[in-house]
Amino acid sequence: MLTHTYDTPKAPERVVVIGANGFVGSTIVSELTKAGIPVRGLTRKEVDLLSSEGAQRLLAELKPTDAVVFVSAIAPAKNSDQMIANLHMAQTALRAFAAVPPAHLLYISSDAVYADDANPVTERSPLAPSTTHGMMHAARELMFKSDGKSPFVALRPTLIYGANDPHSGYGPNRFRRQAASGEPITLFGEGEEQRDHVAVEDVARLAVRILQHRSVGALNAVTGVATSFADIARLVADNFDPAAVVKPLPRTQPRPHLLHRFFDITECYKAFANFHFERLADGLARVHREAAAQAEGAGELRRSA
Repeated sequence: MLTHTYDTPKAPERVVVIGANGFVGSTIVSELTKAGIPVRGLTRKEVDLLSSEGAQRLLAELKPTDAVVFVSAIAPAKNSDQMIANLHMAQTALRAFAAVPPAHLLYISSDAVYADDANPVTERSPLAPSTTHGMMHAARELMFKSDGKSPFVALRPTLIYGANDPHSGYGPNRFRRQAASGEPITLFGEGEEQRDHVAVEDVARLAVRILQHRSVGALNAVTGVATSFADIARLVADNFDPAAVVKPLPRTQPRPHLLHRFFDITECYKAFANFHFERLADGLARVHREAAAQAEGAGELRRSA
């Protein structure tokens, strides 16, 4: 659940985004800038949270009036080594926060913290992760909440898509890249798994609203609409002219244990009654246009070099 400190939105004096060079972090920086909120983006170049000097370097960047967005992570955390490295990053940040507690701390977490069989998922669902990635986020949430001294909130996005996503995980981003390369879009089995996907811009817009209300607690960044991967593939394919080919492939492994995931987004609309998520079909069409424009711009640069 989410509780607002300010019923009327009030801009933070400044927001420090730790992990500002990443897919989600850079989008949050952009949305804060659009909202006219002063922002200081920190990348690994300025503050390496895995170095021995990480805490001191972060401390030098902080002011007591800062709100902080912590989005820096090795993600996805696919194994125990990566999980431990991520926990070390959070521990380093907490050392700095002990000296200069942020006025507000927003952690970008993940819906992977929930149990696989929690359907529909709400903010009250038990945290029972089944992966090292989910365990990492759950542990980080606990660390920031129990060891920190700041008003704390966790924003838990589901599967995120966007034009600048560097990952090629199964779903919209991989499908678009396959089609753009002239390859067929490949599905596991019939692509029957139903999942919720959220535009990275919507995650960032929720983050800005949370910061403006100095909200505490937890909120799922989800649309409430689950769509099969087969339907997502067809939506992506139809953005190409001619439409890309969608090709189901025989499964070489059993179907995933988390076959479907559904969300109840009542708490989101209680917190932000006038917030509207972008429809998946509209978001995928917009991302297609943005990615095509980026590819055209890159091609022009290469030709002029």
